Amino acid sequence: MDGFDFGSANDAQRNAITSTEGPLLVTAGPGTGKTFTLVKRVSYLVQEKHVDPSSILVATFTEKAAKELITRISNELAANGVEFDVNEMYVGTFHSICLRLIKEHIEYSNVRKNYRVADSFDQQYLVYQNYWSRFKSLEHFAELPKKTRVWDTCEQICSIANAMSEELVDVEEMLKSDDPITLAYAEVAEAYNEMLTEKNWLDFAHIQLEAYQLLAWHPNVLSEVHDQIKYVMVDEYQDTNYIQEQLTLLLSKKSHNVCVVGDDDQGLYRFRGATIRNILEFPDKFGDGDCVRIALTDNYRSDPGIVAFYNEWMERTAGPRFRFDWEGYRFEKTIYATRKGVDGAPAVVRIGDDEDYWCDTVCDFVLQLKKRGAIDDYNQIAFLFKSVKHRNARDLAERFEERGVSVYSPRSDVFFERGEVKLAIGVLLLLFPRYVQRLETGDFKYADETSIRYYVSCILKANELLKDEDNAALRKWIAATGRAHTTMAKNTDYAFSGLVYQLFEFEPFKSIIDTPLDTGVHDQRSVRNLSILVGITSKFEYLQRVDIFTAERIDATLERFFNTYLRFLMLGGIDEYEDETEYVPSGCVPFLTIHQSKGMEFPIVVVDSLYATPTKAGDEVLQGIKDRYGAREAYEPIDSIKYFDFWRLYYTAFSRAQDLLVLTHREGTRKIGKAFEEPYGELPTCNPDTFPFDKFAFHHVKESDLKPVYSFTSDISLYEGCSVQYKLFRELGFTPVRVGATLFGQLVHQTIEDVHRAALRGECDRITLENADDWLQSNYETLSTSQHAYLSKVVIDAAKRQVRRYIERRAGRWDDIVEAEVQIGLSKPDYIIHGTVDLIEGDDGTVDVVDFKSERKPDVNRDYELLETYRKQLLLYAHLIEEKTGRSVGKMKLYYTGEESGNPVITFSRDKRSIDAVAAEFDDVAHKIMRREYSCRATNARLCENCDFRYYCKN
Repeated sequence: MDGFDFGSANDAQRNAITSTEGPLLVTAGPGTGKTFTLVKRVSYLVQEKHVDPSSILVATFTEKAAKELITRISNELAANGVEFDVNEMYVGTFHSICLRLIKEHIEYSNVRKNYRVADSFDQQYLVYQNYWSRFKSLEHFAELPKKTRVWDTCEQICSIANAMSEELVDVEEMLKSDDPITLAYAEVAEAYNEMLTEKNWLDFAHIQLEAYQLLAWHPNVLSEVHDQIKYVMVDEYQDTNYIQEQLTLLLSKKSHNVCVVGDDDQGLYRFRGATIRNILEFPDKFGDGDCVRIALTDNYRSDPGIVAFYNEWMERTAGPRFRFDWEGYRFEKTIYATRKGVDGAPAVVRIGDDEDYWCDTVCDFVLQLKKRGAIDDYNQIAFLFKSVKHRNARDLAERFEERGVSVYSPRSDVFFERGEVKLAIGVLLLLFPRYVQRLETGDFKYADETSIRYYVSCILKANELLKDEDNAALRKWIAATGRAHTTMAKNTDYAFSGLVYQLFEFEPFKSIIDTPLDTGVHDQRSVRNLSILVGITSKFEYLQRVDIFTAERIDATLERFFNTYLRFLMLGGIDEYEDETEYVPSGCVPFLTIHQSKGMEFPIVVVDSLYATPTKAGDEVLQGIKDRYGAREAYEPIDSIKYFDFWRLYYTAFSRAQDLLVLTHREGTRKIGKAFEEPYGELPTCNPDTFPFDKFAFHHVKESDLKPVYSFTSDISLYEGCSVQYKLFRELGFTPVRVGATLFGQLVHQTIEDVHRAALRGECDRITLENADDWLQSNYETLSTSQHAYLSKVVIDAAKRQVRRYIERRAGRWDDIVEAEVQIGLSKPDYIIHGTVDLIEGDDGTVDVVDFKSERKPDVNRDYELLETYRKQLLLYAHLIEEKTGRSVGKMKLYYTGEESGNPVITFSRDKRSIDAVAAEFDDVAHKIMRREYSCRATNARLCENCDFRYYCKN
């Protein structure tokens, strides 16, 4: 222990770092170094306890938090000379870890290969597509609480299904009830689950349910996982739901080496099924006294005045306005500030003004901070709202923009109001004159006035653009395309996304696509929104199986897209782009929800929404069903929950501030909430003319140090082919439409993977030609369903022959398979390399790397350039394997399953000089990407011909 570098860890943190055996609960108040402690704990396990990184699992709640953990853990280990393969350790969100467990043991799960992971919109839209055929006809459907719109009922069905999965509710037992409402909830959950199974889809709730059932129902899988994972850590444990708690306990059942970290006072996600009881009851899950509890209470973030304010907030529950007691439903604690306060300046102040002047008063304060040099960047001030869609947030954002200050508010649901989005939709509408005519007359079965008004405003905006003489080419294209759509005699070779890509040939869209990426997110907002728009159209085409416009279906397709799909998206709202590599963008004032700000910190925090009061939320009927049919009884007193959650929400908001906390209230029609009357009234008023700006030394916003992850196929080879294409598809996230035909190759590849997995399980007797045919047919069914693509019987038979040939050629040589479909990764100082190796085979300490190609063996001379790309890829994989395992790579092979009679293998020589050269080349390209050098265009004509951006680029 004496040799371990604890850094700046205090006594409580050291205790948490070194308490590695048995159950441990770490309660970590705001700013007490929770992530620092977790990272040091992992490092301690690896360095001092000599634990294999692959035996450690760390779960957290957001992708960004997971990437931060990976970055900090890899940096910590690298600083101490430990090479770290990011794919060895199970680090990620609960959902990503569950997906990994499913993939590793998919043959035991209830899902099949090629499943689709559905987001919340996919989930709701799928219910809508099946609403009348599967749900409306259910016997007790009328008993569900009434909703005004079908779309809202679909959302309700999804909420019911999610809750049943997350709470492990016994739906079969509910179906035995004689209560009509209980039966209604059970029937929709059962119908929903059947629909997901048929579609081979997983929503977020079912990802966890599948992983839980995989472990709970298959002792051999649980035993294998226990042999692998010896140490389990869960961050933000106060935000876990029931199934996440059960997964945590299952994963650590054998070793009991489980550490959960969190703050019960920051539990915010009850509306997503989270329950504070998991962290409060955690010690009770083990024998009396077996669980150690360590409290981190030394705050390194905030001014003492801020800490005192939010400590008092949690105690101020028995005043004249509100009287409630925590009744043991929180760990009593006091947070202690380690910083010194600012002499002669208050750390917590208020800004208030009446209805008409409030926006200007707040803006004046912010502008003065910048003008007086108290801050260097507007991103040092974060505004927190209960909802960024509220009038206060919208009015204030508008006033900031009017006064020349950019606002970063990606969750304000103004995507469809952005100028570039309205313009693109307006042009898209003009391409369909028949639809526009019907829009003018309202001749639709399904449409609403709000949508029609919106589309008319988009058309007016597009017409304004077309008046400009410089846009003659765009006018000509719109007219020609519109005529073609009006008199359609044959099918097109495009759908909506194809039209949007064609639109990028013209101004102002071309200039938007040209936006340089070395600016802030605000400057990139327009191009990012166009990328989101392409994603929206592509998703519609997938969900509705629309690849092209046909003469017979074009009118129905247009109605479905504009009157249903886009309307539902507008109802639900779309988040704009958030750059996870930046904490918040420079040059902008961030407007965030309180939930969104969780885990963040800012030098100055302005908290609005002081009009709010504790209110009941949620579906009380659903809660009653969970209490009756779930796996555990109710916990917190139902009448107190609204107070508990309200106090936790604002405690989280107040504790984000480092140097200055400002409470603000817009006086007028909405009075200040009763909970805030006393604390707000006791604060000094902040007057921009007299505020002691010079007393403060405001921190800068925390820099994000997330490492980017690069792979050879998705990054290096794409960038080398065309850096502009890389910028557009990888950096900006545009969805490719013209994807090459890969179904045949995937079919062969996945079936050979099944063969290898059987060999690795010791089931060589199952590797028969007949079984291979069955595996291939099963793979084809799931692939064709997921991709909406199909192969003829002749082509399927050709795929079967390729797999059969491989089995016959390899017969009797299954024992030399070391690993298959190996995920490998290596952390470099400023990025992470990632790759997937099809097959590793060998013995005697030397391994060979094999990559499969489902085609005939190419001509070595004619296809030299292609083979050179493959050689570099194999050399990179050899480099990663040697770095990871320390085992020498002997041969690197390309195996061509389409080769009928000759030798199907091309073998490349391997030498250290070649590996070092490719590793250096990879490193050079990775740093060019990091510097965002995107000026080199493709020289390969075929690459341009098949690129969606060929209209924009005209290379």
